[in-house]
Amino acid sequence: MLDDMGVDVIEAGFPITSEGDFQAVSEIARRSKNAVIAGLSRAHPKDIDRCAEAVKFARRGRVHTVIATSPLHMRVKLNMTPEQVMELSIANVTRARNQIDDVEWSAEDGTRSEMDYLCRIVEAVIKAGATTVNIPDTVGYTVPEEYAASCAR
Repeated sequence: MLDDMGVDVIEAGFPITSEGDFQAVSEIARRSKNAVIAGLSRAHPKDIDRCAEAVKFARRGRVHTVIATSPLHMRVKLNMTPEQVMELSIANVTRARNQIDDVEWSAEDGTRSEMDYLCRIVEAVIKAGATTVNIPDTVGYTVPEEYAASCAR
């Protein structure tokens, strides 16, 4: 129904999480006529491969990979340096792009990321082949005025 209503992109699920999610994403991908069908993946090769497999029969499939980019999340959640996150992001986008033409990359906790770092990593993933870049406020930290001001820089 979403496809018939003209929805541009349907993020249909998280294929690595369960066989049910994988099957749901695959079936939605097969049935869609117009919408881009995206699957979500973490910054892990198995996630990306499973996601690409789930959307491969879509007329317009997309792998959406996400990784944390704020100093807090990189340090505490990922236990990684900014350089390691940059390298992993490039590797993930490249891996996905080798399997599918449409790759979305998201900066988890993007609104608390350092702006210079965020700009560098966005440039790097675009160069690696990301066709869509998403900088969400995934933790609900930023009020609309702050978000607008950060985008105006």
